[in-house]
Amino acid sequence: MPLHSSGADSFSIFRFEGRRATVFFWSVLFGLTFLRFVLASSLGITPDEAYYWLWSQHLQSGYLDHPPMIALFIRLGTSLWGDNAFGIRFCGPLSALVGSVALFRAGRDLLASRAAGYRAALLLNATLMLGLGAATATPDTPLVFFLAWTLWALGRLICTGWPGWWLVIGAFFGLAFDSKYTAVLPALGCGFWALSTPSIRRHWGWMLGGCVAGLIMIAPVLFWNATHGWASFAKQGGRAGDWHPLRALNFLAELAGGQIGLATPLIFVLFCTGLIWCLKHSGEKSVARLLACLCIVPIAVFVQHAFGGRVQANWPVVLYPAAALAAAATGRRIGFACATGLIVTGLVTFQGIASPLPLSAHHDVIARQTADWSGLRERLDKALPEGQAVIAGDYALAAILAYHRPHHALFSYDKRWVYLGRQLDHPHRAILILRESEQPDLPASWLGQPWQQHPCRMLRGSPMICYKLIPLSLPEDIRMYSLP
Repeated sequence: MPLHSSGADSFSIFRFEGRRATVFFWSVLFGLTFLRFVLASSLGITPDEAYYWLWSQHLQSGYLDHPPMIALFIRLGTSLWGDNAFGIRFCGPLSALVGSVALFRAGRDLLASRAAGYRAALLLNATLMLGLGAATATPDTPLVFFLAWTLWALGRLICTGWPGWWLVIGAFFGLAFDSKYTAVLPALGCGFWALSTPSIRRHWGWMLGGCVAGLIMIAPVLFWNATHGWASFAKQGGRAGDWHPLRALNFLAELAGGQIGLATPLIFVLFCTGLIWCLKHSGEKSVARLLACLCIVPIAVFVQHAFGGRVQANWPVVLYPAAALAAAATGRRIGFACATGLIVTGLVTFQGIASPLPLSAHHDVIARQTADWSGLRERLDKALPEGQAVIAGDYALAAILAYHRPHHALFSYDKRWVYLGRQLDHPHRAILILRESEQPDLPASWLGQPWQQHPCRMLRGSPMICYKLIPLSLPEDIRMYSLP
């Protein structure tokens, strides 16, 4: 049975109630979507986005770092709008809009309350993770999108009682896995919930059908891994066995701090309150147990990982849609928390678009990732003589230079390019480019005397990050990966 959320079903926020509150919700949602599109078209492409764009130019059923869904999202956007920032990021704001509708409907079905659905969708959109993250092209974008639709299908299962919805649930979990491997964590949580709930467990045949539907969806990813030595699974899962308990407190503090920042502080508190509420009511309420399982399994895995290494701040976004529903289930007021989150997101967005504050490169994270890559390419082209080949060891630097299409041949020796089918060739008259703070990782016998010229990326007329150029004398039998 659906879980009746605490509080009245009438949706109210700030001083808006009923129909006016509903109009306010949709106005905020469409307004945020418009701002995300503006931000998506205004900011320069980041190195990781350029890397995923290269994936979209060479579509495969798998890649070393992630499953292929982000490449498909980018390919769809660029086929409509071209290989520019707007095209690359187009599916992000659009999927956030459509995914928010799915989350609203999930809240309506799971919590038996349209108001709870509005609250959950508004909470998720007020986080910095979705508010800013949906304007960029990362694997988290399709991950959150398909998880929202998975929750919708779970809501349909509970609301209608028809077990055939397990096929849809399995398919959406599979598509989420095709976006990012961490989707397996809420899928496991869903399995624990189903096995612990007698009314659900008796439909084991349909549940197995859902597992088959999920396997069909992830079969291309499994096939790619099987034919590439399970390279992607080994890369992503190989860190699970690390163990550094003496640094655990530091890693755990970073994990908590990252979530407070990405969710924004007050929404983080509401997420935690909602999870505690669901745990308290999980004994007698099936939906509370479902939301608790969807959150607890990822949390347990990330806490365990923190005893061996750093948990990247964006990893826990896999539980944000379920956490938003858990927070909405409590019936607590969300107006001030959402307002704070939206203001923070708005300020960060305005800084990214207009840069009103003259922040240094160290503090301006958006500029450090997006600013003046095309300018670096132009300065590099002017500094290099005709026929000079450029070698970038770092995959991210190689990807962003490839996106901006330098006039010189571009090579990289990062092994991940072999999984993208790049051809090996011998670079003639090669020069290595790397940040001034970095040291080359090539044999010293290959390195010449660094050039005096240090091309820089500029921020408000001042050098932001500069790069050194080191001529190379490569043996004739050395081959490197030709880009793009």
